[in-house]
Parts: sequence; structure tokens; C-alpha cells
Amino acid sequence: MGFNCGIVGLPNVGKSTLFNALTSTAAAEAANYPFCTIEPNTGRVSVPDTRLEKIAALANSSKIIPTQLEFVDIAGLVKGASKGEGLGNQFLANIRETDAIIHVLRCFEDENITHVDGNVQPLRDIETIETELMLADLESLERRILSTEKKARSGDKEIKADLLVMNKVLDTLQQGIPSRKILEWDSTEFPRYKMLNLLSAKPLLFVCNVEEESASKGNLLSKDVVEYAKNNNAECVVISAAIEAEISQLTSIEERQEFLDTLGLETSGLDKLIQSGYRLLDLLTFFTAGPKEARAWTAPFGVKAPKAAGVIHTDFEKGFIRAETISFTDYIATNGEQGAKEAGKMRVEGADYRVQDGDILHFRFNV
Repeated sequence: MGFNCGIVGLPNVGKSTLFNALTSTAAAEAANYPFCTIEPNTGRVSVPDTRLEKIAALANSSKIIPTQLEFVDIAGLVKGASKGEGLGNQFLANIRETDAIIHVLRCFEDENITHVDGNVQPLRDIETIETELMLADLESLERRILSTEKKARSGDKEIKADLLVMNKVLDTLQQGIPSRKILEWDSTEFPRYKMLNLLSAKPLLFVCNVEEESASKGNLLSKDVVEYAKNNNAECVVISAAIEAEISQLTSIEERQEFLDTLGLETSGLDKLIQSGYRLLDLLTFFTAGPKEARAWTAPFGVKAPKAAGVIHTDFEKGFIRAETISFTDYIATNGEQGAKEAGKMRVEGADYRVQDGDILHFRFNV
């Protein structure tokens, strides 16, 4: 489906180390100098979901294919990026292409790793990046408003409605408030707002990169960020990129779990990060299952059955007839598809059905 999260942050906060661990590759050269990531590195990672293995066992599936999420490692930026400082212009263009922002924050002290601003203050770093995103939005919005005002003189109601939304956002940004904090939109305004594709409108997840000793409970620096996230309707995950880099080198699940146990960690920070990214994008998972394969698929919450079918293949959407549907709970309780049929738990849903997270679907179509 191409849902992706852009990993951003100031230089030397651990972005590339985190990206390498996420994708279990050395694609991003992690080096201790600003802008070692210039072109964005892209990697797809499997979304952890224990339901898939249970479905596969009941369907006697030969293959298990998890759904995936895309992560993009975007070059570090500095103060003044909106005016082209550092790799600013490139950074802003790359981040505009992503669906959500994962902001990595340095929450550890290490005299061997330089901080671009001289010392470690994650809340200041948040302000730096938020400010650059808002300044870039202000600049592009002011240009749009100028051209839209000229068009609005014709009296076109649609253009006037667009202008009202633009001015509402402009007023918010001029107060130093990111546009994602505007919560009061009516049903006609919100689509116009989304069409603006503003950087400060993108959903935000903070990742506190702490030293290894603080991976389980965090530290004073990360606690400040957690508190900030709570007050700003953002998600926050505390991880140690160094630990995740070590885990990524272990080949078996047993080895990874043993390593986590020795550190007093229940799950890897990356699993938490992937699941948070999934929630951040407001996504759901549905499944298809048979002897050949059990597979997880990604779709936005609220998606109707034909659109969900189109995730698998465009022909499924074009020729959609119906969706044979079993909830995950019923699938497990009745021991699979046949049991669900016999118990009357398989439903036949039409084009208006909104797919639910965990649905096992079989699409009927005709092209």
C-alpha cells in the first residue's frame, strides 16, 4: 500500500543506527558527522502480529506473509533548514513524501559523539524541528494564498472555501502552533486541509534514544519527552538504538528473546516502534488464509470492502461482488473457516461493509 514513516532528527541522534536495526541492514552508513545520510534510505519491515501464525496453523498454510510498513531514513537537518541551511531543501522535499514523522531524539550523554548544538536537550531539539516544519509551511502557504486570492475574485465558491481553510491554518502557524493541533474542522473543511499536504500536519511519533542502561525504564531526559508527548497528543517510544543494533545481528527468535531477558526487556524497542508507527498511520490489518499461504494486509481504518479488495489486486476492486467475512475471534473459536461456516459465523458482506481489524476475508469478484 506504500504507507511510510519518515525517520527524522538532528545530526548524530542515532537515526541511521535505528534505521539499520529496523531493516537489519547496513544500508545507512552510521557515521559521527552531520549529513552522513544525504539520499533517503528506504526499507520495508514486517509488522509483528501474533494473530497471523494462529490463522496459518488453522488454515494449514504452507507460507506465512506478514504485512509491511516502510521506513525512510531522511538526512539530518539543522536550524535554518527552511531557508536551505544544511540539507534543508532536500530534507523538506523528502519528508513531504512521507505519511508520518518519526522524530528521533538524543536522550543520552556521550562525549565521543558530538551534538550539533553543543549539548543534549531533547525538548530544544523538538522545538528546532517543529519550527523548521512550520516555517516551511508558512512560506508555501503564503504563496498559495496569494495565487488563490486572485482566483477567488471570480466569485467561485469552491475557491473561496479553499481560501478560508488556508487562512485558518495560516493564523495558527503564525502563532507558532503546528497545524496538526487544529482539531475543529467540519466535514467540508477537513478534506481541503488534507489537500494542502502540510509538513506540520503529519502525525508525529517521538523516539527517545537512550543509553543501554535506561532501555527498560528511560531516564530523566526521556521522561521530559514522554511528558511533552502526552501534552501534545503525540506518541512516544523509549528505546536504545545500540541495543536494537545488537539484537538485529542475532539470527534466531530464541537468541533474541534470551538477549532481551538478560536486559530485563519484554519486547524489542523496534517491535514497539513498528506497532506505534502502525497506530500513528491509523491502519488496520485484515487477513487472507488458505493452504497456499496465510497473509496479512494493510488498509486504512474505515476502508470499505471493495477498496480493501483492491489492496490485493485492482481486479478484485473493479469486479467486487461480495466479501465472505469471519472475525478473528470467531475464526479461532471455531477452529478455522470450515468450523466458522458450520457455526454460522461466516458473514456475506457487500460493498458498503467497513472492514474491521482482524477480519479474515475471502473476496468474490468477476471481471
